[in-house]
Amino acid sequence: MTEDPLLIFAVRTPGVDRRALREFASRLREEMAGGRPFCCRITTDREVRELNRRFRGEDRTTDVLSFPSGDALGSLGDIAIAWPYARRQAARIGHSPETELRVLLLHGLLHLLGHDHETDGGRMRRLEERWRRRLGLPCGLTARASRREAAP
Repeated sequence: MTEDPLLIFAVRTPGVDRRALREFASRLREEMAGGRPFCCRITTDREVRELNRRFRGEDRTTDVLSFPSGDALGSLGDIAIAWPYARRQAARIGHSPETELRVLLLHGLLHLLGHDHETDGGRMRRLEERWRRRLGLPCGLTARASRREAAP
């Protein structure tokens, strides 16, 4: 069996069942990533903002960032999730912070697998929705973004 995906909790995450979240990440690894490992760091808004500025040239906090490794055989890469941002987003949407972490993990992993909702004409959105339904998750990030763009 391959090693479990590594979830690094760099911040306290009250109300989050870390064991259940690790099991979810393991399921993503097996069912979506063909057993290939990845790493996810759950951290501060400040750290994600710095990563976003340094690697994407955008000086703002975001919910999730993905950094594909480019290694065809090893780890898929790394995901960074801003815990405070995710917690606020969950409250605004009306579900638990743990559910939001699952949505963000799914979205981040799709990016590690090479999908890009900004350039693929809806392919990632459709794939995310299919996985979201399969995993019992609420509305995914790309669908949320599509709804905001369509609003008058």
